[in-house]
Amino acid sequence: MFAKAFRVKSNTAIKGSDRRKLRADVAAAFPTLGTDQVSELVPGKEELNILKLYAHRGDAVTVYVSGGNPILFELEKNLYPTVYALWSYPDLLPTFTTWPLVLEKLVGGADLMLPGLVVPPAGLPQVQKGDLCAIALVGNRAPVAIGVAAMSTAEMLTSGLKGRGFSVLHTYQDHLWRSGDKSSPPSIAPLALDPADLSEEKESVQVNPALQGDMGRLTLEGEEEENGELHQASGEKALSEASEDTSTGGLNQDSTDSKTLQEQMDELLQRCFLHALKCRVKKADLPLLTSTFLGSHMFSCCPEGRQLDIKKSSYRKLSKFLQQMQQEQIIQVKELSKGVESIVAVDWKHPRKGSVLEGSEIRTIVINYAKKNDLVDADNKNLVKLDPILCDCLLEKNEQHTVMKLPWDSLLSRCLEKLQPAYQVTFPGQEPIVKKGKICPIDITLAQRASNKKVTVVRNLEPYGLDPCSVAAILQQRCQASTTVTPASGAKDSLQVQIQGNQIHHLSWLLLEEYQIPRKYIQGLEKAPKPGKKK
Repeated sequence: MFAKAFRVKSNTAIKGSDRRKLRADVAAAFPTLGTDQVSELVPGKEELNILKLYAHRGDAVTVYVSGGNPILFELEKNLYPTVYALWSYPDLLPTFTTWPLVLEKLVGGADLMLPGLVVPPAGLPQVQKGDLCAIALVGNRAPVAIGVAAMSTAEMLTSGLKGRGFSVLHTYQDHLWRSGDKSSPPSIAPLALDPADLSEEKESVQVNPALQGDMGRLTLEGEEEENGELHQASGEKALSEASEDTSTGGLNQDSTDSKTLQEQMDELLQRCFLHALKCRVKKADLPLLTSTFLGSHMFSCCPEGRQLDIKKSSYRKLSKFLQQMQQEQIIQVKELSKGVESIVAVDWKHPRKGSVLEGSEIRTIVINYAKKNDLVDADNKNLVKLDPILCDCLLEKNEQHTVMKLPWDSLLSRCLEKLQPAYQVTFPGQEPIVKKGKICPIDITLAQRASNKKVTVVRNLEPYGLDPCSVAAILQQRCQASTTVTPASGAKDSLQVQIQGNQIHHLSWLLLEEYQIPRKYIQGLEKAPKPGKKK
């Protein structure tokens, strides 16, 4: 409703009689609020204004503003709280949870679709069609949107969590929020469940096996076409090891046990910082208030079940942590106004990790991460549940709301595909040379020249530490044929060697026997002349 700018008709201070009526209307609309809470929400003496406006679609809306922030709005005689009010009373409405990436769609005016819901262990809140609900993000109970349920909870489950779930009326970061002080959602930890309640909830969910089947098909929708066989023995080994470790209780051996709480918080802080820069902040967002960066981006990147608390880290304050990141030249922070700092620049190409990892190391890291965060599916150990970080890193946009789990082989192969490829060449007595990209094989081709004469052309010698001029000299002597070295077409700063005649037999000896280059890195050897035939 407030995705686009609205037109203000009037802005007046509320009268005493209207203030009392508003307090009565709030008490009637939200019976869970006590008398003291109603008095806090609608204060008796503080300034309270009535803002009458027209939304971009023409709807007439009355907004109640207290302390500079809109706290309530009225539409067609129905009273609704804003996100500012819900941050003070997060349990005022039944709350549903979604992924951080969905918020951007909601701010743009989209409704919340059921595939975007995150179903907590305790199950979905019980609501009826038309009930007013709050929407929060994974890991933070502070609501970021309010909407009206398009169907009851029972209908949601029966549908297999498909279709439109909520008609969204107002969101954090929309124009109604912008009319206030533009503060960010506070960090409110999810409610902890009593183990007994959790077990009862699990039992109640298991009553309907047909529904469970529908949910299972939903979570795996769209995966079958992508999950081909992973033709890597090491991947299969990792898969079997993962299943064995999970079943034998290997999950209990956590390397973080030996780290202090402060060290763990430092790691979590840096992890959320880097993930927020990579996945949530764009160049167009700069300059960005440091408080907004923390509240809107870093907190939402915190893994589910963990709480980001800077006071428990060695930095104690966000400003000190950002100063450290500035010293590492990842970001640049400036005080654009007195007492208010903003991130004004980000080195997007900064080598934040910089280390080179082999495929086996990557598989080990991914497997350990899944175990450490309890993501291995309890019912099927071949499946891994996707938390927000894995979701952001591995899934395409059209999969964000449909793919909730992945098989181990698909998870590992997707991780490898997302990484920057690199190669390493080792020469005797020298340090290994590591370069980005994929190494191109030595390319041997035959070409026709004037008078129908054949020549042999060799390209891509440099990545293997071979000097084209030296190779040309050796071939000239061995083949007793003229050779030339010229710039390779289509390759910058690369040379090619050309030898008269079909000299692939001699090239094969030189590359395989003399230089001992593995055959898989040479293409064109099959074009050698067959024995018994004249050249």
